[in-house]
Amino acid sequence: MTELPIPVHYQPDRVGEVWRVPYQERAEAAAAWRERHSLNPAAEDTRRVALFLVDVQNTFCIPDYELFVAGRNGMGAVEDNRRLCEFIYRNLGIITHISMTMDTHQAYQIFFPTFLVGANGEHPAAYTLITQDDIQQGRWRFNPSIAGSLGLTPQEGQAHLEYYVAQLTEKARYDLTVWPYHAMLGGLGHALVPSVEEAVFFHSIARFSPPGHIIKGFHPLTEHYSTIGPEVDHDRTGTRLAERDQKLLGLVNEYDAVIITGQAKSHCVAFTIRDLLGALEKTDPALARKVYLLEDCTSPVVVPGVIDYSEDADVAFQSFQRAGMPIIRSTEPIENWSHR
Repeated sequence: MTELPIPVHYQPDRVGEVWRVPYQERAEAAAAWRERHSLNPAAEDTRRVALFLVDVQNTFCIPDYELFVAGRNGMGAVEDNRRLCEFIYRNLGIITHISMTMDTHQAYQIFFPTFLVGANGEHPAAYTLITQDDIQQGRWRFNPSIAGSLGLTPQEGQAHLEYYVAQLTEKARYDLTVWPYHAMLGGLGHALVPSVEEAVFFHSIARFSPPGHIIKGFHPLTEHYSTIGPEVDHDRTGTRLAERDQKLLGLVNEYDAVIITGQAKSHCVAFTIRDLLGALEKTDPALARKVYLLEDCTSPVVVPGVIDYSEDADVAFQSFQRAGMPIIRSTEPIENWSHR
């Protein structure tokens, strides 16, 4: 199957906006597109290709939304999603299946301001990094006012916070970051970017291939960047905080190729790939060669003058490439990837 043209309904200048997808119109257009280009049902693909999208949600991808991933050029996620939409449309007859993760949060989580208080009862500002030393020295502590809503005593909440930051240090993970409220369940920020949602919907109708959705990040007591598992698996009593999700590993086992991209390159994308690679190393490291990293459709977290994770993201992707995962670009024909 060769690359296809871009459908006329696609509007690249609206990728950075929020709007309603006209499902019925797109369904009819997709059915006509299927006939025009002789597209077979995805179940008939002889080479099965899965596209795995990480957190392509308004909260990360729309300027002025809660945690827009701007990258160093200031428009990172918008430009990424233009390329992503065009990649989906051009490869409509090649992509067998699309799965998407959805970061999903509530007001009282360990990485939001309300979870922590200072000496005067103040909450930390967004993008504050909370170190193990900060907790040990008492600069920040668990907010006792939310203990009851989380089913904890104030003492249990403080003990968990102390244990948690110690675990991050022991595992050499990023320091606990206080993020702006984002991806709030039921809010506009939680929804998929309309242009990407439209492209995925169009694919699902044209190829008779319903997409998959994976919810992550809802447990209040741990960060959960990776779709596979949380940053800290168990609490101080040994109780598991969140179950590990095996869907991505299942795609790698089932499909001939799995393409991964999304937001943000430095966090949820990188940590998902890190955990996937760790799982593959325990089972069959050779399977890493089936995983392709679509690097020009993902950007790192950058807040000018505050934090810049660009180098961390690049170092992570280089390590994934050394482990056997090819880095590719959206404009490269898929049939050429096997020669990389």
